Amino acid sequence: MGPVLIAYLGTRALLLAVAVVDGALRQHAVGSELAHWDGLWYQRLAEHGYPTYVPHLPLVRTTLGFFPLYPIAIWLVSHTLATSTNASGPLVSALGGLAATVLVERLASGWWGQASGRRAAILFCLFPGSVVFSMDYSEGLLIALAAACILALEHRRWLLAGVLAGLATAVGPAALVLIPVCALSAVREFRRRGWSDRTARRSLFAPLLSLGGVGAFAGFLWVWTGTPFATLEAQRYGWGERTDPLALVHQARSLASEISFTHFDHPTINLNLVIGSLGVVVMVIGLWLLLCAPRLVSVEAIAWSLGIAFLASTSEYVPPNPRMLITAFPVVVVFAHYLEGRRWAPLAIVNGALLVLLSALTFVGTTLRP
Repeated sequence: MGPVLIAYLGTRALLLAVAVVDGALRQHAVGSELAHWDGLWYQRLAEHGYPTYVPHLPLVRTTLGFFPLYPIAIWLVSHTLATSTNASGPLVSALGGLAATVLVERLASGWWGQASGRRAAILFCLFPGSVVFSMDYSEGLLIALAAACILALEHRRWLLAGVLAGLATAVGPAALVLIPVCALSAVREFRRRGWSDRTARRSLFAPLLSLGGVGAFAGFLWVWTGTPFATLEAQRYGWGERTDPLALVHQARSLASEISFTHFDHPTINLNLVIGSLGVVVMVIGLWLLLCAPRLVSVEAIAWSLGIAFLASTSEYVPPNPRMLITAFPVVVVFAHYLEGRRWAPLAIVNGALLVLLSALTFVGTTLRP
């Protein structure tokens, strides 16, 4: 546990130093860098709540585009510690990231052994997507709850798994993948014990309770705005988010047009498309490695990875970038299992360098979003 804790705290200190240097060079406050991009919306949601309607106008954005549990946690920490939401948001993210790191090590150690588990957790800290644990983003809380849910499912603690999944589905839309994951785990329990077994029926707690968070949120939206789909509508109109099976094809075409020689005198290459394209490669290789040895990695973890990969591959707005890849954490940490010894050091160094470089671009400006 010691090396993993050092890796997590060390990478957080490193990113704080990057933010300080970034701010000094570009004259930005460190607090504004850590709350860049979606962080401003989470802070606004924690301070002012939701509006009562969805503006059906392109690129008109509101806090209705975000799930409630992370802003609630920000509000609670802010009032408990008598501090601003600007400070409490990154604190909640950092604590969530720490919990996620500990849980990733425990899961990976169960799959591949203690040495691989330690490397997996260190890679989890070094991976470029871990920048969200130092920003005002919900992934720290979401991944911690998802990893804890998967661990509970592996140990057949159905009630706990359902509660954790229910909390996670109130954090962000990616956590909705836990609903079919819990259902799959329950079906496997019925197949092991028989459909008439009373003990097996306890497994139904997991999928049923997993609906609790998103169900409560949808009910609130229905009363508050008149539609349970207000968040989906807000994301579609405000951010242009939608599901499209050909999303990766569209992104590849957009990238190809941007690197065309016809306008190299005025380059306008979108780095989000570049990083997303590289993310596709990492995602495919990671999934292939996971599926090569399905007996080592739990079915629940593989199902979670495939679900997040599906969301990233069909999203028009969020491609398989580092933030989505670290959410599908088994896809990332599996590399630490297969690359050991002399091959491990280059992997760690490259990820650490990318973490610093991409974070510097993310903290300031509009070049690269998390």
